[in-house]
Amino acid sequence: MDSQMPQQGTNAPAKIVEVVAAVIERDGLILACQRKPGGKHPLKWEFPGGKVEPGESPRDAVVRELREELGIEAKVDREVERYDFAYAPGSITRLYFFQVTEFTGELQNLDFAQITWS
Repeated sequence: MDSQMPQQGTNAPAKIVEVVAAVIERDGLILACQRKPGGKHPLKWEFPGGKVEPGESPRDAVVRELREELGIEAKVDREVERYDFAYAPGSITRLYFFQVTEFTGELQNLDFAQITWS
């Protein structure tokens, strides 16, 4: 979901892009996912997740993204953290981190170079 926020020092609104990330815990380990070599930020490690779609809540976006990227149905726990980051002038990424401690289905790598528990 995109929204607008006044940009500091100007009257022009900054575009806000909402992004979610799932911190998936199991047996004291956290799932980390490595991006594919050919995409944006190649081979960088991240938590699974992605952009919030129009009309979607951040919590619903986590569930959808985990279904698409890992083939699981997640029970989203609490929001762990949220912060705004400006990658470029005029655009703000609002990043939400959600804890996931339960899910059903067999974990599958559907979107990454590799996934690992660490």
